[in-house]
Amino acid sequence: MLKLIRVKRNKLLAASIPSLEGRVSSRRLPIMFSYIVELKNVVKVYEMGKVQVHALRGINLSIRKGEFVVILGPSGSGKTTLLNIIGGIDRPTSGEVIVNSVKITELSEEELTDFRRKNIGFVFQFFNLIPTLTAKENVMLSLELRGLPKAKIEEEALRLLSIVGLEDRANHFPSELSGGEQQRVAITRALAKDPQPLLCDEPTGELDVGSGKAVLSVLKKVNEEDKKTVILVTHNTVIGEIASRVIRLADGKIVSERFVENPMSVEELSW
Repeated sequence: MLKLIRVKRNKLLAASIPSLEGRVSSRRLPIMFSYIVELKNVVKVYEMGKVQVHALRGINLSIRKGEFVVILGPSGSGKTTLLNIIGGIDRPTSGEVIVNSVKITELSEEELTDFRRKNIGFVFQFFNLIPTLTAKENVMLSLELRGLPKAKIEEEALRLLSIVGLEDRANHFPSELSGGEQQRVAITRALAKDPQPLLCDEPTGELDVGSGKAVLSVLKKVNEEDKKTVILVTHNTVIGEIASRVIRLADGKIVSERFVENPMSVEELSW
């Protein structure tokens, strides 16, 4: 009798759980993915005439949502190539790349462009602002591409600029801003698409220490308060001390990786 009751109860439990049959095969279905970025045995080889340059050699990497990851390495180590592959700017020669539960290595060029435009935020070493647009207009352009209603675009641009402390510089052109201010506008423009993840390629490389710290403070703020996943590549080893994880590349390989239990504050950094 007891056995019969258990069988009936198990049948009822089974009936109450929706079947996943026929739905789990979709490569875009975000079911129980723990990571926002996954790279599986990623290789990148550039053909330079008759010479092959091995930029990445079998990279395996998983990054969780909300992490602040700093990737260190000397020039030529493959760190920018790695960032470009995560962001869909470049494609690997072989291997698998999954971002936001989408296997981007299987997307067409048109699909990849659309995915990158809607999901990925980029901050480059050189600010790449449009010189004929003000700080506010540079951010508004990104909001237009995101499809935000026109009535809300200016208000949202000013809100985002206030996050990086530049609301009073909103109507200034890039030529009227310092390097640090231009980089903060570039970060704001990237944040305008509400990205996940935010990819930063040497964002302090052209800045003095004070301006560099201001930029890093913004990145820490959006990571901690807005839970943005920040992946930053740099040759400046000191910056790794503010991260939650530090990865070192050399000759296209991950040579070390460490989790930082007690990251330093930006104010404590010195270089």
